[in-house]
Amino acid sequence: MEYISKRWTGLWQKYYDFFASLTVLKKLSVSLGFALLTGLSAQIYIKMPFTPVPFTAQVFVVLLAGVLLGKNFGAISQAVYLAGGAAGINWFFSSGSGFFRHTTGYVIGFALASYVIGSLTEKSRSRLKMTAAMLAGVVILLFSGTMWLSFFLRMPLSKAFAAGFLPFLPLDTVKACLAAITAGSILKSGVKK
Repeated sequence: MEYISKRWTGLWQKYYDFFASLTVLKKLSVSLGFALLTGLSAQIYIKMPFTPVPFTAQVFVVLLAGVLLGKNFGAISQAVYLAGGAAGINWFFSSGSGFFRHTTGYVIGFALASYVIGSLTEKSRSRLKMTAAMLAGVVILLFSGTMWLSFFLRMPLSKAFAAGFLPFLPLDTVKACLAAITAGSILKSGVKK
């Protein structure tokens, strides 16, 4: 078990060394790529009758952005996604755009979650702590989305919590675990300088 733990930490270190060696322009390019991936993953959605918020694949990409890009560039990728959609790029779910939407709080939460995840994983790169950071990110984005949902749709906070937080927590927890596994797989593929 100790060998696996050391190997896991070593793979993360190689990735972070590689990413740190990139120029700022290349890091921004990777951030833009993650914004684009977030937009593409927004088109994978399922509407449910018990909530006005769809289930999407975006959370998975957001979690990876926080872990793989770090706090600043992860947050930048999601801020670009928010700004692009607000400016008219049709990459929000269902090919939508515009700032004043009932799901805007979640998108704001994407940037916050990416920043927090990046902050937490910069200092500690163990699998357990990385997964815990992703779970914290899930709570942050769901909380942000729920607050906005309550404000935007003028619904009581308890009703917004039941419609915008609780239904998503189980699936987003699974997404956090899958994102941790995926990040580990990316690192195992041998990122080199």
